[in-house]
Amino acid sequence: MRFELSDDQALLRNSTRDFLASELPLEKTRSVMEHSKVGYDPAEWRRLAEMGYVGLILPARVGGQGLGAVELAIVLEEMGRACVPGPFLDVVLAAALVAAASADDALVREVVAGRKLVTIARDDAPYAGTSAAAVTAGGGRVRGTKYFVPFAASVDALVVTTADGPVLVDGPFTVTPLQTLDLAQRFADVALDHAARPLGGPAELARVDRLAAVGASAMLLGLMSRCLETTLAYVQTRQAFKRPIGAFQALQHRLADMLLRVESTRSAVYRAAWCLSSGAPEAPLACAAAKAYAGDSARHVCGEAIQMHGGIGFTWELDLHLYFKRAKTLEQHYGSTEAQLEAALAAAGY
Repeated sequence: MRFELSDDQALLRNSTRDFLASELPLEKTRSVMEHSKVGYDPAEWRRLAEMGYVGLILPARVGGQGLGAVELAIVLEEMGRACVPGPFLDVVLAAALVAAASADDALVREVVAGRKLVTIARDDAPYAGTSAAAVTAGGGRVRGTKYFVPFAASVDALVVTTADGPVLVDGPFTVTPLQTLDLAQRFADVALDHAARPLGGPAELARVDRLAAVGASAMLLGLMSRCLETTLAYVQTRQAFKRPIGAFQALQHRLADMLLRVESTRSAVYRAAWCLSSGAPEAPLACAAAKAYAGDSARHVCGEAIQMHGGIGFTWELDLHLYFKRAKTLEQHYGSTEAQLEAALAAAGY
């Protein structure tokens, strides 16, 4: 087991950071939040696809690069640092499931090229004030309602979870957009009465769920890393009583705790990614533990960053709220902290 990135992995990290800094700076994220109706810039999405990011972990037969979970974690950590808008993780997960089942290679090639979108519709639980409409599958069709479907208003197809396993459903769809905390992450309810193609059983979905936990954890790691760096720079320049506020011991203790959270999360994320790539038997436990810890830690670190910036930390003009909102969104999706804790306990035999 390596405890550092290989030369190729370090190159991937550095090139991704440089690419995102030049092509997707935070000014573009703000523009998407304030002006886009879909939560991402289609032109920038095609650019990501052209650079090979969408096909990062997909097999070569569909135009992918065939890399593993560690490489995906590296890219998603950098996307977290840049607070990239759009459906990247959702699309990669759905495309991986479709490709693994060899259900529609033509669709996956279009996804890899950036010309089509597919995400996963898996939430059957209605939110407060609505009635449940359970999704049923039979006779080659799927019927019912899925809730909180990511970027449902933009997709060409959906992977829909059912009691018998995931199925692939082609659009168009009837969607009800939802108000979201993070305006660069869009969700909608989807009413389904569509023809469906099977994508395997629950075991295939479980493997993608573990990949989702690692991917979301890596994004959370990037978010909190950037917030810590921003806060460290601020406390060295902001002065009180004629000295930098970073010189005060109370703030130093809080910064040390933030650093501990970031580095502990880094260890958990890359151990889980390595477990997935190597097929280690402890992968279910490692992935669930990483997501549970990362969700709680990112909320703490991003919240502390806002607090330590004082009054300006709460303003729209400062970028910290973008990171906090993304962290809160990721904390609840791809397995909430509570759900991942239960999964970790089950994987550990409790």
